[in-house]
Amino acid sequence: MFSLLRQPALSRFISVRLKSVAASQSLAAKRDRDLCNPSSPDFLTFEDPQAFKVKSFWELIRALGVFRLCSFPALVNNCGKLMTITRKVFGKQCFCMVVRPSVYAQFVAGETEGEIADSMQKMRSLGLHPMLAVPIEEDLGESTGECRYEDNLAAMLECVHMSHSKGWSKNPMMQLKITALVSPELCSKLTSLLKTEQYDLNKLVRAMDGEEVMFPGLTESENAHLLLGLQRLNKIGEASVNKVCVLVDAEYTYMNPALSLITMAMMKKFSQQSAWIWNTYQCYLKESRNLLLDAIQTSIDQSFCLGVKLVRGAYMDKERKLAEKEGRTDPIHESWEHTNDSYNGCLEIMLNLISEKPDRYMIIVATHNEESVRRAVTRMEELGLHRDGNSVCFGQLMGMCDHVSLTLAQHGFSVYKSVPYGSVDDTLPYLVRRAQENRTVLQGIRKERDLLRQELRHRLKEKITRAR
Repeated sequence: MFSLLRQPALSRFISVRLKSVAASQSLAAKRDRDLCNPSSPDFLTFEDPQAFKVKSFWELIRALGVFRLCSFPALVNNCGKLMTITRKVFGKQCFCMVVRPSVYAQFVAGETEGEIADSMQKMRSLGLHPMLAVPIEEDLGESTGECRYEDNLAAMLECVHMSHSKGWSKNPMMQLKITALVSPELCSKLTSLLKTEQYDLNKLVRAMDGEEVMFPGLTESENAHLLLGLQRLNKIGEASVNKVCVLVDAEYTYMNPALSLITMAMMKKFSQQSAWIWNTYQCYLKESRNLLLDAIQTSIDQSFCLGVKLVRGAYMDKERKLAEKEGRTDPIHESWEHTNDSYNGCLEIMLNLISEKPDRYMIIVATHNEESVRRAVTRMEELGLHRDGNSVCFGQLMGMCDHVSLTLAQHGFSVYKSVPYGSVDDTLPYLVRRAQENRTVLQGIRKERDLLRQELRHRLKEKITRAR
């Protein structure tokens, strides 16, 4: 991908790069020993069905049913088509009567403010923090125009308001997809231009403030749209600073450099004193570690705080097919093991930086992988990082991986659940995409299903015993 740094800056950051190489070598050398003698704390077994004792009997049944459906690849791969056909055959009302109490209720907080508040209060009672996500995004060919982007802005600002004003979390967070406010076609073109053009962050900040800036390589209409998009993002930054951390999602590689450029400009403006704007790093990409190191260097050069959402990534199949179609090198790591090494190496870099400057660096370990969670907790213990501090937290999707989320929360760690909300019509396209992107996770949640069954059998046994 394309670095946002000027070349001389890299030499001043060589020590961090050397640290990353050393960390990678150390992790690789220890891998076999870790498998036989894990260094993670004993309490993180993630084997206790008691983690689900807070769920109602119906919630256990619903989760088991939904996860059972998700275990069939054909259903997950074609869920969008199946839902469209079902809706046409049975009608919208009947369709909603089936979907709303099942799939929708499993993964979505609700539609009305009252429904959302009920979901958030329950989450809070479990020791979990909500990370609200407006389910709006676009891909190439889906651009909807300035009026729609303005409507999306209003929805995002409402999300900022809810996240801050309702008291659901002492350190509220929300998710943002830039393609809800700037067309994916423009983001894709900017990404291409970044191969040859330099876009100064100060120039983007001036554009956010309303200055009529001309960016090289763009047509007059494209430049006008970018200015409007940057001003929309500026409004979100102004509304959220000192109130809500805004976590910008990564998307496809043909847009990510542009998304990162815009996010860095937001960081430069709004994250001078603390990390209020965060960026996402996808560790299944071969260049992920270099991208993270470049971001760290940029934060040093531009004097802003860096918030990092660390994920493995969810667009693997499409990225590989697109690379093959275009005759490019596959951007995804060759194996799961290489992706794990990438994730663990990036995690090591960030935790070391946080141990040195916890007021300048923050991370959310956003993963459903138990071993990555154990590794993060182990390093936190070794580095003396507080479990409930602001600098390190964990994240999983709502309705998934609850045995990990609840176990962490019960032991005092800061855990966020990504929480989409809205109507069935608004959230279903979002859920379909998430299901298809995370189908390997959905099809591999046997352990969670087993723990749910154990808790369900325990409940039934108790009822039978009491009945006697």
